[in-house]
Amino acid sequence: MASAKSPEKTSGQAAEKAGKRTYGQACPIAHALDMIGERWALLVVRELRLGPRRYADLQAALPGLGPSVLAQRLRDLEAVGVLRRRTLPPPAASRTYELTEWGAELEPVFAALRTWGMRSPVVPLTGGISADTVLLGLRAFFVPQPDAPWTATYRIALERDVYRVEVADGELVTVARGQASGPADACLESDHLALQSVLSHERSLASAIGDGVLTVTGDLEAVRRLVDAVPPR
Repeated sequence: MASAKSPEKTSGQAAEKAGKRTYGQACPIAHALDMIGERWALLVVRELRLGPRRYADLQAALPGLGPSVLAQRLRDLEAVGVLRRRTLPPPAASRTYELTEWGAELEPVFAALRTWGMRSPVVPLTGGISADTVLLGLRAFFVPQPDAPWTATYRIALERDVYRVEVADGELVTVARGQASGPADACLESDHLALQSVLSHERSLASAIGDGVLTVTGDLEAVRRLVDAVPPR
C-alpha cells in the first residue's frame, strides 16, 4: 500500500489539483507527465524560457492554441508550480506569466528533445515557428569562438518582441526577451522568419539587408560575427 507521501499519491494529488487525469503510477516519468504531458503544455513552457509573457503574447506565439485551452494549460502549470503569475507595477499593470525556478529546470529536457527531434528518421521539420524559437535556436547552436573572440551587445526587434543578446570574449552569455539597460553595439530589426533564414544560412546577411527585410544599425561586423558563429544545419 502506498504511504501518504508516496510518489504515486503525490502525482495524483498534483494532477487532481490541476483538474487533470493522472497516470496513477509511482514512477518519476509518469509523475512528470502528469504535470507537463498535456497537449501544448511544453510549448507554453517553451515560450517562457526567455522571460515572462502576457497572455496575449502567448496567444500570438501559439496561434494553433485556442484561448480556452491556453487558459487551462496556464492554470494547470501554475497549480503544479511550473509557472507563476505576476502583475507588473503601474503604468503597465498587466499580468504576466513566468517560469518558477523549478520550472526553469526543464531546460535540459528541452535540449534533449531538440537533439532527439532533429534526428528523426521519418518526420521532417514542418510548420511555423515563433520569434522565441528563433532566438532559442541562436542560443542552442551558437559555437563559442575562443580563437577569435569578440564582445558585443545586440538589440533584436522581431515584430512585437524585443530581445537582448550579449557576447563576451566569444562566448554567448545572454539571450533574453526585453530591453537592455543600456545602449546596444548593434541593433537588428526584422521579422522572425527573415532572421531565421539568415541564422540558418538559407540566405546571406548581405542579401537580407539589401532586400530590406533586415535592418542593421551600429556595428555591422559584430552582426556578421554573430551570424557566422551559428553553423549551417
